[in-house]
Amino acid sequence: MSSATTVGTIDWSRRTGGRLEAREQRQMVADLARVHASNAVGRLRLAVHLHPGRNAYVPPGRLQAPDSPLTRAAGQAAARILPPVLLGHSQRAYAFGRALGELDGVDVDTELLYAAALLHDTGLALTAGRDDFTLASSRVAWDVAEQVGLSTAATETLQTAITMHHSPRVTLDAGPVAYLLAAGAGVDVVGIRSWELPDSVLERAVAEHPREGFKGYFTRAWADEAARVPEGRARLLRRYGAFSAAIRLAPFEE
Repeated sequence: MSSATTVGTIDWSRRTGGRLEAREQRQMVADLARVHASNAVGRLRLAVHLHPGRNAYVPPGRLQAPDSPLTRAAGQAAARILPPVLLGHSQRAYAFGRALGELDGVDVDTELLYAAALLHDTGLALTAGRDDFTLASSRVAWDVAEQVGLSTAATETLQTAITMHHSPRVTLDAGPVAYLLAAGAGVDVVGIRSWELPDSVLERAVAEHPREGFKGYFTRAWADEAARVPEGRARLLRRYGAFSAAIRLAPFEE
């Protein structure tokens, strides 16, 4: 993966402000088509109770939030910036991403994943100008990394996970932190891959971090982001991904 040219990396985001070229938009639309196909099959399996999650198990202890200077600093920044509805989403995104990592056998730095999950949407509360909101999120992450003396490589991993998380089809080529953050956020926002998780994981995450009207809040926030950056990924997801409907149909009661 090229850091400079791959859509969503921190280097690409800084260079473009998160605005897609025509070629990149076409590739993203193709990625969205694959996501839609996967989602349709998975939701059908969920509806007929033949989904893999019914036989899966993730030990609850594996989903405990890690405790370190980095995660404490990220938690303080997130609590200061995020409204409760987004803070809960961030916590659930970590739990779901970590659980999928356990089921996929992905070895991940849990401190980086937790910090990325807590900070990935801070930009939605700080947006200004015409750049993708994840750039603002990545700046919060940089401040946190500087505060705790995180290495340059780890800081780039943290920031790229954040700036890449709302691209369709983030793969392991982007690294375990980016892959699992995108996967966890996808479960919580639109239910993608929710059929792979045990009911106990889904229910516990929501019980510990209630959704509090998340669907309505996030639909409005995403519409604002799409209008603010018309060449960005948020607008593309709304236009070609039926994103508002996907949020509404996510398999969570509120």
